[in-house]
Amino acid sequence: MRARKGIGCRDSRALKCPALPEVFEHGIDDRRAGWVGPASGASTLKGLKVLVIDDSKTIRRTAETLLAKEGCEVFTAVDGFDALAKIADHQPDIVFVDIMMPRLDGYQTCALIKHNKVFRSIPVIMLSSKDGLFDRARGRIVGSEHYLTKPFTKDELLGAIESHVGR
Repeated sequence: MRARKGIGCRDSRALKCPALPEVFEHGIDDRRAGWVGPASGASTLKGLKVLVIDDSKTIRRTAETLLAKEGCEVFTAVDGFDALAKIADHQPDIVFVDIMMPRLDGYQTCALIKHNKVFRSIPVIMLSSKDGLFDRARGRIVGSEHYLTKPFTKDELLGAIESHVGR
């Protein structure tokens, strides 16, 4: 399919990216674009340690079920204090943390992870039912790598992992 000037996209020759004309001419080849489909995604995520921190049992179970089906080793925590102990015990490859939690909220939890020399390299993905610019900016300020709005889809969850965990 060829992109046409004036219908929601720019002329590919005007852009500085050399791959774009090829994409417009021939479409996107998923293998060259680095996309990992569901069939091969399971092997990529197999054995990946994921920590899901949320005070909602429904969110924890949903994320745990989706990730376990992909081969991840999933740990859950109900709040930031519980999470800090589990991070030390299990050393996860990636952390999903809800913003609004009792005792220690997601911003505080993320900041504590990112200020620790041992754990600062762990990607932290913020989860929230709020989709405001302020919430996203505050998440970035405390060190989160990504922000997902609840309810999230399986593709959003897996996409966040694939873009932040180099395997």
